[in-house]
Amino acid sequence: MDLIKDIDIISAEEAQACDYKTTADENTGKSKKLYIESYGCQMNFSDSEIVASIMKENGYDTTSDFEQADVIFLNTCSIREKAELTVRKRLSQFQNAKRNKPELTIGVLGCMAERLKENLLSEEKIVDVVVGPDAYRDLPNLVAAAEEGEKGVNTFLSREETYADIAPVRLNSNGVTAFISIMRGCDNMCSFCVVPFTRGRERSRDPHSIVAEAKDLFEKGYREVTLLGQNVDSYKWSPEENNKARLNKKEEEVSEVVNFAHLLEMVAQVSPLLRVRFSTSHPKDITDEVLHTMKKYDNICKYIHLPVQSGNSRVLELMNRTYDREWYLDRVRAIRKILGEECGISSDMIAGFCTETEEEHQETLSLMDIVKYDFSYMFFYSERPGTLAAKKFEDDIPLETKKRRLAEIIAKQTELSYERNKMDLGQEQLILIEGTAKKSDQQLKGRNSANKVVIIPADLAKKGDYVKVKITDCSPATLFGEVLEVNPVLA
Repeated sequence: MDLIKDIDIISAEEAQACDYKTTADENTGKSKKLYIESYGCQMNFSDSEIVASIMKENGYDTTSDFEQADVIFLNTCSIREKAELTVRKRLSQFQNAKRNKPELTIGVLGCMAERLKENLLSEEKIVDVVVGPDAYRDLPNLVAAAEEGEKGVNTFLSREETYADIAPVRLNSNGVTAFISIMRGCDNMCSFCVVPFTRGRERSRDPHSIVAEAKDLFEKGYREVTLLGQNVDSYKWSPEENNKARLNKKEEEVSEVVNFAHLLEMVAQVSPLLRVRFSTSHPKDITDEVLHTMKKYDNICKYIHLPVQSGNSRVLELMNRTYDREWYLDRVRAIRKILGEECGISSDMIAGFCTETEEEHQETLSLMDIVKYDFSYMFFYSERPGTLAAKKFEDDIPLETKKRRLAEIIAKQTELSYERNKMDLGQEQLILIEGTAKKSDQQLKGRNSANKVVIIPADLAKKGDYVKVKITDCSPATLFGEVLEVNPVLA
């Protein structure tokens, strides 16, 4: 019997969270080839672009064929056990490549590297290099040492590193949308999560370097940027200090403080033709100031990913989410009041967390009915070694119960997604065309402000166009539109 996957995403177009990406072929005449597979979250995909840039400066072009590579990197995720098992299986598949090419260097990067450190070298004999998310500048040295037969580990977690000076090499880019990393690390100690241990403390990137990157992308033809961070609302920078914990202690001593609302405005001002999105928001930190900034600028997309995890206050306390059900619903009311019913809201939900009762599970379903999420990322609880939950709580919900509760959450979300999409029927919306639709090259795929996929005929527009459409039909995952105008004037 097949188990429900530990992640199920309503919209197929959003399936990156359980997918992986590989490097594309690049031939600029460099002497060596680099192949990267990236797993997990958008932060990992963004980090791989930084890694590619660092390696490019040291003589590497990228390749889409690992058998052509001189160096293979797996940029890994530790947030669920399945992600680590996938990487271990993939490493075993590289055995033949290593046998055929003994000089091949294989590295494990990212959160799994940070969590397991030196153990990875003994557990996975073909691995030569193990590097955590804050040590990518050291990769050329470690690869050079590996070529001489030395295995290397650098999992130092920095309090300052943001890679602000490195221009990422855009991997798998559609040339229209791009991600900009604005901060690293996380100070939230959610009891189920390994991120604070694998990515370190929060530190924010210089806002001027972020704006410069957005301007550069716009000049190169990109029309949408997503500002990325584990908790973007927590962004806080000063010229004297970028580590949030230290900045909070000496805020009166610094010359200026830039918060997330300020940064959002700075990026929005690059051009009205540049759409701005962000992810991820934490319910305890999203402020009315951010919501009013979103309302002020038409090019800031009206969509917020606001993970709730559970609809029950007791479970939220066990998760150490630092808010309760009522606080969360208050933030949703503020979003609806300031940005309107049409603002897209999505969520993360965990079914079957430690000690969760049937009544508490029902509270998650009832909260979904109140909020009416446009789509959600849904999981059943998977204990991660080293987390507070693993140390303090028994993972006591039977797997069959977790699967059944997850199925009920998925069914509820499918129903709500369809209900929300039907509200768009007959509306005129502005979409940005990202490319050809997955199901047919006779159709194009774009997104509206609320982050919903809209399909239109392919003969009336092209990738990178803004298109005014009238929504004529929908499914739970997708909207279908009739073209009204291509590239209308955007003030």
